[in-house]
Amino acid sequence: MKRTWLSVTVELLGGRGDELWPWPGRIFAVGPSHTFADLASAINDAFARWDRAHLSVFTLVDSRVITDDATGVELAASDGGPILAPLDIESTKVDDIVGPGAEFQFTFDLGDDWTHRCVVAEEKIDPVEVLGIRPKVPLPYWGWGTIPDQYGRRWLADDGQSRPPRRPSRPHPMLLHAWPPQDHVPALDLSELRQAIAGDDSARFLAVVTGRDVDNALQQVGAGVPMALQQQPEQAQSVALSVINRLTMRGGAGDQVLAEDLIAQLRREPLKRKALPVDLEMLSNTMEGDASLSTGGYLDLRTGDVFDDSATDPMMVGEDVAIDVEDEPDRWLWIERTGSRAGWQDMADFARRQRDTALRERLERAIDGAGAFRRFRDLLHAEDLADQWRAFAADRALGRTREFLADRGISVS
Repeated sequence: MKRTWLSVTVELLGGRGDELWPWPGRIFAVGPSHTFADLASAINDAFARWDRAHLSVFTLVDSRVITDDATGVELAASDGGPILAPLDIESTKVDDIVGPGAEFQFTFDLGDDWTHRCVVAEEKIDPVEVLGIRPKVPLPYWGWGTIPDQYGRRWLADDGQSRPPRRPSRPHPMLLHAWPPQDHVPALDLSELRQAIAGDDSARFLAVVTGRDVDNALQQVGAGVPMALQQQPEQAQSVALSVINRLTMRGGAGDQVLAEDLIAQLRREPLKRKALPVDLEMLSNTMEGDASLSTGGYLDLRTGDVFDDSATDPMMVGEDVAIDVEDEPDRWLWIERTGSRAGWQDMADFARRQRDTALRERLERAIDGAGAFRRFRDLLHAEDLADQWRAFAADRALGRTREFLADRGISVS
């Protein structure tokens, strides 16, 4: 498009009897159809005027003024200065009156005299190139400086005489990235999530995760994203991107693996590793279950099925169902049971994630020394955190399992 719009720099020189320095400013894109009334409204928006029941007057370098009809009549009848022929602010177009390089004044509120210096740039601009859109009204696209309050108020009940209220002892939760409060965000229903994924129901899956706190269950939520992308690609795309970003930011075991797989599915590209329909939860239980009950198990590299080590013993499971790993050694991947080695680190990381400083410190004290698991469990129940912990711990275990498979060239399909 042609460069047909004006670029107007507006700097606030002062008001209410005070001169400002440095002058705060904004740069506006002003179109050929925009009037001075449009520009006045845009300036007042950009400089945070919330009370608009005041007059606006533009003064040109040749002393002409642009304002409303009633004010124009009063100014024209004044007994000082040049004889005026005011222009109507509602109908006079900016581009018809000022051109590149022009300088003019804008005054808002003739009592407080908020005075602005307006300078038109030497070169015109293409709004789509500069703003990305063609706005219906003048629009600021650059700015700087601190904007003073229209009436000089510093807080809500400022009467000009009272002392400012005392600063709070702690920053607002929004500044600490602790807002909205965690207990105000609806919790994710893991049972509903699993049923939606098991039922291959994308609509139910999207309804379950939307508006919920999913950060402790990203591995579990991510398991349903491919199904949703396949069935409802438009509705699921934003959920997929959000899960990918959260996984990347969290960076736990298996998170980058899942993020890469979801990116490939979002782009409809083949996975980097061999796709296998593994039941991650079953494999996780085989890897991290009670070491006194089993030494491990096997993963069928053809089907993705998981078997406990007892499945190789015909005496325990029967001749018809026992698997023979020696007959086809390349088909079976041995899974050694590691037990709960990672359990303490999971507790430490869960404690660090707590936004409440006092609660975080209590959890950290609970896991220090012998009896850590018991004290941690008791404190979770006392603080009503047991459900959060179960979701978090399950997610960490699934992530480790996913990473274990990725290290062996396998992606979960």
